Amino acid sequence: MSLHPTRQMPITLRTQSKTDVRTQFSALCYRFSKDKPEILLITSRRTGRWILPKGWPIDGQTPGQTALTEAWEEAGVIGKASEQCIGLFSYSKTTDPEGSLPCLGLVFPVKVKSLAKDFPEAGQRRRQWFRPKKAATRVSEPELAQILRHFDPKRLLR
Repeated sequence: MSLHPTRQMPITLRTQSKTDVRTQFSALCYRFSKDKPEILLITSRRTGRWILPKGWPIDGQTPGQTALTEAWEEAGVIGKASEQCIGLFSYSKTTDPEGSLPCLGLVFPVKVKSLAKDFPEAGQRRRQWFRPKKAATRVSEPELAQILRHFDPKRLLR
């Protein structure tokens, strides 16, 4: 087995204990406007906080593919995902009025080609473009804010 795989293999899911830290794959959706990067944030359905599209691993998909699937479902993003994880952040995901799960969000860049008007969660969320430093001020998680503040798509592996 190579220490440097040339491509990401799809995920195979296993069951988890209720106390395990869970992993979600996040899509850092970006575009260039006037030669400067912009980041797409969406609102959460429950609280209206600004977040990145994210979701649970999908059996048979790579992390980048899962991030792209979530970006489509939650924000109507049509684009291309990278398999390069550019960071991670921790948060608690509220599951019901009395409980939450400890989670890690792994962040995968998604270059946006266009935004669809009709997508699965249209009408349930708002979406808005921000410059990286402004996006960093809108999210609640300090580690995510750091990732957004320093995001430079020109440094991504091609």
